Amino acid sequence: MNETNTTPRQKFILNLINKLAVIGREEIQKEVSVIYKISKPTLIRDLNTLIEKSLIRASGKGKNIKYLPFSQNPLLRQFDLDQYFSIDPDARIDAKKQFNLGVFEHLYNLFSSEELEKINKVQLSFNKQEEKLAPDILKRELERFIIEFSWKSSKIEGNTYTLLETESLIKESKEVKGKRHDEAIMILNHKSAFEQILKSRNDFKKISLSLINQLHNVMIKDLGITTGIRKQAVGITGTTYRPLDNEHQIHDAMDRFVDTVNKNPSSYEKALISNLMLSYIQPYSDGNKRTARMLSNGILLAYNNFPLSYRSTDEDEFKKSLIVFYEQGSIYHFKKIFTDQLLFAYGTYFK
Repeated sequence: MNETNTTPRQKFILNLINKLAVIGREEIQKEVSVIYKISKPTLIRDLNTLIEKSLIRASGKGKNIKYLPFSQNPLLRQFDLDQYFSIDPDARIDAKKQFNLGVFEHLYNLFSSEELEKINKVQLSFNKQEEKLAPDILKRELERFIIEFSWKSSKIEGNTYTLLETESLIKESKEVKGKRHDEAIMILNHKSAFEQILKSRNDFKKISLSLINQLHNVMIKDLGITTGIRKQAVGITGTTYRPLDNEHQIHDAMDRFVDTVNKNPSSYEKALISNLMLSYIQPYSDGNKRTARMLSNGILLAYNNFPLSYRSTDEDEFKKSLIVFYEQGSIYHFKKIFTDQLLFAYGTYFK
């Protein structure tokens, strides 16, 4: 899909159609006219442009024509993030505020044939790369990956350690004076967790709640965070979405999440779903997203794929992609980050 040279007005129309799922031309003109002065011929040109760019589709003819998201899977609807986040959280009147159980019905066939072709062109066997590299080079490459993954995953969570400071911490146990001790602990927990999944990667071919709980325990060790499924409500910065607040509902959602992952035949989709859904359910009082990234890497390694460091990912874009999933049920932008990081990993690590 191509958003190149899309005007602000067209981006507004794109987001409007993707929010409402199906809408007529008159309704679109009414909504757009609140912000942009627009004639019927201009609106038709805008709509045709969005259709030509495969951003939306049309159904019917004449007065009965309706405009719909391009993808029939509601999870794959594309939004313009700049336009979406130009509105403050409390003013996003169409944002979903509660967990949507219906999401499980659409967690399949998430990658297009074009996306899979792009991945398969550069795909490498992690096991073969391990065997191919001399022990000292493999050790150095693993250390480099761990440093970069621990740094960026922690930075996404607000950690202020730089990449070089993270390297000194992991290599020399050298904490930075003036920075909080728990920032160092967060990074070192990433290192410990990744080393554990590297040793027991086959355990991640079939995940379980027990496995995820154990992984979370490592990720939050010595951080003063409660272990196990939370019993209280939690909020998420930057969104009015509120995760499930009933312990039994959280357990039910986790059971369905685990079952959905285990039944999916695609290793890439298993890893993507794990990353998204653990963040969406938020089963723990804290440490959900970093555990989700680690779980996703465990699954990738279990199926002989390269893990993801997120080194080249903008942390704000990462957060926005999750929020638009929480609020609109769209995984399009998160999937793009995930796919880009797969390609980045194959081209960057374990050479």
